[in-house]
Amino acid sequence: MNWTWFHRLASPPSFFRFAERFAPWFGGLGLLLLLVAWYGGLVLAPADYQQKDAFRIIYVHVPAAAVSLSLYIAMAVCGAITLIWRMKLAECVLVAIAPVGASFTALALLTGMLWGKPMWGAYWVWDARLTAELVLLFLYLGVVGLNGAFDDPRTAARACGLLAIVGAVNVPIVHYSVVWWNSLHQGSTILKFGKPNISASMAWPLYAGLLGTYLWCGYAVLRRAQNELLLRERGTRWVREMGTELAGTADVC
Repeated sequence: MNWTWFHRLASPPSFFRFAERFAPWFGGLGLLLLLVAWYGGLVLAPADYQQKDAFRIIYVHVPAAAVSLSLYIAMAVCGAITLIWRMKLAECVLVAIAPVGASFTALALLTGMLWGKPMWGAYWVWDARLTAELVLLFLYLGVVGLNGAFDDPRTAARACGLLAIVGAVNVPIVHYSVVWWNSLHQGSTILKFGKPNISASMAWPLYAGLLGTYLWCGYAVLRRAQNELLLRERGTRWVREMGTELAGTADVC
């Protein structure tokens, strides 16, 4: 199998063209899957025998929480590439992921609080998973803040990469907190090996929502990375050529 295309993708012009081609597909399919998932989960799925209709918040909460961890891992990987190989594209993707990850982490915390009120009687308790997820939000915001604290974007990216790598230790803490400590947060019911502890009529909208959320995040990260590349590479020949090419496509359309 020829893998040269993967190496070419590390080039800013090649990545920009890749994002321009596939980002609309990610966004469109992601939105469609989310609409299907929300209809299936909020309308079609039966009420839980214990939590009643309050359980339906999982169709927003679980995908947001899963994505918040996955994006942080991706950000830490980009941080390692930034520090070791000094790749400009990795720097741009790192910076692009942080606001998206922070948004979904905040959504996971907010929906978790809304679920906690009827289940625990309080919007917030210092539960191990909730606390670790809050730390995750602070780490994302720290990367966002560090990126804006330096005038040189490459210096900022290296500082952000170091913070992302150090903060990666929090990811397994969030994931395994319900196992390691006596947590109020319920254990995994669907995102685990073996048979999920949830009926098929409740499970399929959640799977669809997970896939849709990941695709939508892919769209958001690709678009933000494109913007970051254009900002850093403005004035270069490939950006001028790309602008002419996109303008020509718009004229034809």
